[in-house]
Amino acid sequence: MISDPLLPILHAAAEVFLSRPGLARQEHDVAQFASDQRQLILDTLVKLPGLRAQVRNRLRMTRDRLDLKAVSTLVLSADRDTVMAGLRLVDELAKEGRTQQTLRKRHQDRVRELQEKLETAKGRHEHAQAALQSANSALADAEKRAEELDVQVAALQRRLHDPRAMASSLLGVLQKSPGSADMGSEARDPRNRPAQAEDEPMPLVALSASSAGIEPETLVTALQAIIMPPPLEPKVSRVTVTRERHLRINPLGGATEIGGSCVLIEAGDTRVLIDAGLRPGDPALPPRDIDQALSDPVHAVVVTHAHIDHCGYVPALVEHSPDLRVIATSETNALMPRMWADSAKLMGERERLHRRWGAEGEALYQRDAVEAATQRCEEIPYGIPREIGDVTVELFPAGHILGAAGVVVQAGNQRIVVTGDISGFRQETVDGYSIPDSARTADLFVMESTCCAEEHVQRETRVKDLIRAVEEIHAGGGRVLIPAFALGRAQELALIMRVQLPDVPVLIDGMAADVASSFERITADRSTPLRIFGGNVARASRVRDLDAFTSGVVITTSGMLTGGPAVEWAAKILPEARSALFLSGYQDEESGGARLLRLVEEQASYLTVNDRGVQKEIPLNARIEMMRLSAHADKRGLLDIADEVRPRRIMLVHGLPHRQRAFRKILEVRGHHCAPTGRWG
Repeated sequence: MISDPLLPILHAAAEVFLSRPGLARQEHDVAQFASDQRQLILDTLVKLPGLRAQVRNRLRMTRDRLDLKAVSTLVLSADRDTVMAGLRLVDELAKEGRTQQTLRKRHQDRVRELQEKLETAKGRHEHAQAALQSANSALADAEKRAEELDVQVAALQRRLHDPRAMASSLLGVLQKSPGSADMGSEARDPRNRPAQAEDEPMPLVALSASSAGIEPETLVTALQAIIMPPPLEPKVSRVTVTRERHLRINPLGGATEIGGSCVLIEAGDTRVLIDAGLRPGDPALPPRDIDQALSDPVHAVVVTHAHIDHCGYVPALVEHSPDLRVIATSETNALMPRMWADSAKLMGERERLHRRWGAEGEALYQRDAVEAATQRCEEIPYGIPREIGDVTVELFPAGHILGAAGVVVQAGNQRIVVTGDISGFRQETVDGYSIPDSARTADLFVMESTCCAEEHVQRETRVKDLIRAVEEIHAGGGRVLIPAFALGRAQELALIMRVQLPDVPVLIDGMAADVASSFERITADRSTPLRIFGGNVARASRVRDLDAFTSGVVITTSGMLTGGPAVEWAAKILPEARSALFLSGYQDEESGGARLLRLVEEQASYLTVNDRGVQKEIPLNARIEMMRLSAHADKRGLLDIADEVRPRRIMLVHGLPHRQRAFRKILEVRGHHCAPTGRWG
């Protein structure tokens, strides 16, 4: 029923009134007249049956207006009593309608009040959920760090009861030059230190030996005998069979591929590995031909740096050979346990997932192996020879990342130099390489060739391009996501932002933040320690910052967009037209980063990702570019290194075959002699 059931009858009656000769000449609004003269019209309808008859004739009713028909039947009846009864009924209905309207308004107000309370409660619930997720995330990070510390503490406790480990640590301290721990890699290069007389002992060794009343050489020999005891001679020995001390080399991994680096060097009865890294993939795999090394005893593995493709398989080696010596710089020894623990965790999670679905997927090693490998770590300062059976190894600064080293291996009058990953330019976190005299004119120079086909733009120019791009996005109110490798690249980017863009907020997330804290601890006692956090750089709180951090830079893992926090951030940032995603390093062909670049070339609208088993389509509205800041020497840099060393032969490793073939031709044109990538000696 309409709000006023008499309204059509009143309008029809008003038309009759206004049609009278006295009013017909005047202009009147029917609706207004009916409203103003309502009571007059009703009184007249009651008194005049003829008016009721005229109104019935004028009243227009459609078939669906049954309510109007019922009211008009009563109010326009020929019987006056029926008319009066009809008007009273309409009046009662109007009162009831007003009452219902009042109640309805009260109910609506109550519903609105309850809805507001519900929205408030939902907001509080969502806030509580976000706080809980943030707390859980913080707890997970704390547990992760606690587990890392547990591993290191357990390893340190075991080292305290291990004479070989203690002797190795003591020898490392004694062989350091005074103040060397406080300087950068350039200052630690032996060629840059003040010259000493040939017979002048190192001060710490001399002081210790003098206190003990022995010669420094005797002290060093004694400690080396504890570290690597000489084999026991049989009581009766008429014939001793020995092997010649010629150096032999066999690249077992990372020879004509990038990743899984491992080089076997042999001399006499001594077998040493330079690096033992994992090959990238799902799952990560050991060095391609590692079984060739494990067929006989391996005495030591010398690790060039802490990237997982160079050190990731070491815990499995220690598990296979509990007495294996793990030799590296102090920085690399400090960083490797963190990298190993993360690999063990990822492999463990993958193993549990595969078992749940009845598939095979055994982890290469677990936490116990990480603890054992950490216990076996020995520090060698740059430029100090260390004997390992029939060979002597010496480390030199290789640039690349914090603690990275090249290795000079000598047996008799032969020398092999393995660069590891190397770079000659200064970075925010590390200086370039420093080739020592012991590496020059080596018999064989085993050189990485990751970027041997590339000619990089000057680093200063690349940094300026990145800074300019970040400034543009930030000025437009957007945010920049930079997926980066957890060790080295992420810290380098953070320091670039802190130094050159101090007004742009920067967040570091994931494992990259943990490694940044390690960088600060490792360099704390230097004259110029690395300070990554502070100022405009902070650790991310992902649950809160995914939405709350609306403008600035996010640096996080993984560098190839294969997983980790970078995928979560990408899902939020890629749909934003005013934001950007900048890839900063090498992208494997099967990686998420390489796939994203291909989609950009194809002008695709969406990126499909697997988020915990759920396929999601992420709109590609953000600016997407490669802003590569490689930490490897390019073609010109590698040629400079080769020219500086001037070895008898050069062997290329850690690169792609077709690039290596082209680069060998360039080396030969420049007067270098190249050996095939494979067995030598």
